Amino acid sequence: MATLRDVKIGHTVTVVKLYGEGALKRRIMDMGITKGVEITVKKVAPLGDPIEITVRGYELSLRKADAENIEVE
Repeated sequence: MATLRDVKIGHTVTVVKLYGEGALKRRIMDMGITKGVEITVKKVAPLGDPIEITVRGYELSLRKADAENIEVE
């Protein structure tokens, strides 16, 4: 199982499944990250957290702890 946290800069992946429950999962979905959407990793902060992604045409910064809850292929 690969998660969004493992994706290298410049790669595009597709969301397979969201993990977590309650408010965490709802917050991720509210950001536009849902099953089947494509995500491109643009940048990683110097200390590794957060990561900047492009999803549905806009830029988004996401903590690595949250990125671990997003399974991708």
